[in-house]
Order: sequence, then structure tokens, then C-alpha cells
Amino acid sequence: MAITCFIRYQIDPFQRDAFDDYARNWGRIIPRCGGHLVGYFLPHEGTNDIAWGLLAFDSLAAYEAYRARLRADAEALDNFRLAQTKRFILREERTFTEVVEGTFSVAPVRTMTTA
Repeated sequence: MAITCFIRYQIDPFQRDAFDDYARNWGRIIPRCGGHLVGYFLPHEGTNDIAWGLLAFDSLAAYEAYRARLRADAEALDNFRLAQTKRFILREERTFTEVVEGTFSVAPVRTMTTA
């Protein structure tokens, strides 16, 4: 994937479960509409009101085509309405990033230890 859309959400921490449902819905919708869902992430420890969503695309043109499919998808429209109705997303920021070659999904090196 050439680019990743990094979405930073400020959420209402008292509606964490609502955001969880919202993110799970995208787990079905995004791949169907042509996006590569890297994942959605809720805060676990520390700051309790920031969540993230990462979606990858081959190009900005592929992202634009995906957005057009989203606007025509009934389940996607329902999910947007869910967020608007319940108001658990307080702010949303999108940044488009590219992977630095040789740094993504690099597994740890296993070392042998002696006792």
C-alpha cells in the first residue's frame, strides 16, 4: 500500500462502547468499499479520549474512489448517522502518510540467552 490514512479521533471517554461498535462496523464496511483496513485502536492506558483508525490505499485516487463507494453504501451511511446521533466523536483529524521502507511490520529479532 502506497499511503495510509491515519485518523485521530477525540472521543467521549464515557461512550467508549459506542465508539467500539462504530469501529467494528467499519471492519465490515471498509474492505467491502475497497479500503485496506489496518485497524482501529481504542485507548487502553494513559489518555482516555484518543482513538485511531488506519486505512491503507494504493494511491490518493484509490482513496477518492473508496470515498465515493462509501457515500453510496447504506451501512456506511448508517454508521456515519450513528456517530452523529450519539455524538461520541468530538473531533476527527485525517493525515495521509507513507511507510518508510524497511520499517513497517518488522518482527522482533529473537536472541538466544544463556542462563
